Amino acid sequence: MSQASSSPFHAAPPFRLAINGYGRIGRCFLRALYEAGLQRDFRIAAINEPADLASIAYLTRFDSTHGRFPARVEAGDGHLLIDGQAIPVSHARVPEAVDWSGHGIDLVVECSGQYSERSGLARFIEAGCPRLLLSHPGNSAGDVDATIVHGINHHTLTGGERLVSNASCTTNAVVPVLALLDAELGIEHAMLTTLHSVMNDQPLIDGYHHTDLRRTRSAMQSIIPVSTGLARGVERLLPALAGRVQAKAIRVPTHNVSAIDMVLSVERDVGAARINELLREAASGPYAGLIAWSDEPHASIDFNHDAHSAIVDGGQTRMIGPRLVNLVIWFDNEWGFANRMTDVARHWLQATRRAGAGTGGS
Repeated sequence: MSQASSSPFHAAPPFRLAINGYGRIGRCFLRALYEAGLQRDFRIAAINEPADLASIAYLTRFDSTHGRFPARVEAGDGHLLIDGQAIPVSHARVPEAVDWSGHGIDLVVECSGQYSERSGLARFIEAGCPRLLLSHPGNSAGDVDATIVHGINHHTLTGGERLVSNASCTTNAVVPVLALLDAELGIEHAMLTTLHSVMNDQPLIDGYHHTDLRRTRSAMQSIIPVSTGLARGVERLLPALAGRVQAKAIRVPTHNVSAIDMVLSVERDVGAARINELLREAASGPYAGLIAWSDEPHASIDFNHDAHSAIVDGGQTRMIGPRLVNLVIWFDNEWGFANRMTDVARHWLQATRRAGAGTGGS
């Protein structure tokens, strides 16, 4: 389930991918392909980002969170050069202004976050994109053809989809754990509190930055409650838990890596040791590469650049009585999520090739 698995397609034509919106997740997605050695089979054929090319190249080379890019990066004449490979860069602000079909694209990874309704997403398809993978949830379930959490429902992709969402970083973190514990113990109710590192919808100092007044406050000076669609996202992936999940989110002044405080009421008696045993076995078995388990005395920075969707902190597992469970789950909200995007993109495009669906790289 991890991004490090070898590709079976070295002898086949590479799939051609484009990135729309080359911010935190867009850059992490490209970097994840290179760090996993997948760039031979999944070629970045175009990037669309309104920023200037010199800044794009600079922020690809140097990243304050994840370090230097593991290849040579230069700015060329309208191209980003990575180890000599020229990636055309456009600077359009709307999908219609990019010649997607002219690049022979198989899949566009939509990382701008500006489009979440089907009417907006359809603009990419109408502009020549054969299929679109979102780095965020659709506004509603009907806005996309599928919402995928790798390791949970990626096998449902047939290759015939046009619009697919990779859900959210928090949904990717909690759904595997909830699915496992619901199957083993039966979840009656779940209360999820996300402690999330700062994001670019917050200002460094107080300013007129957002319609949510809390998000007008300095990101680095306060702990700030914000709204979240996590409960809705969980219910889309695990419909058996509909009406049983509630969530809230609090932004904390750290640059990366987040945590989820999970409180569960379960149907069967259990102890903390058994909970940890279930999660430890899952991390080394069916959920290897997706869930990790640790009982070391961690701080959040320990999980910077960790590609797992979730790391269960076994030392923080608590029980109140035999049926009220409290867990702490860590996750790198940038790197783990970007690696799940590479997993979903790979699985989806392999499904299209098996199904004989049209791809620009075929």
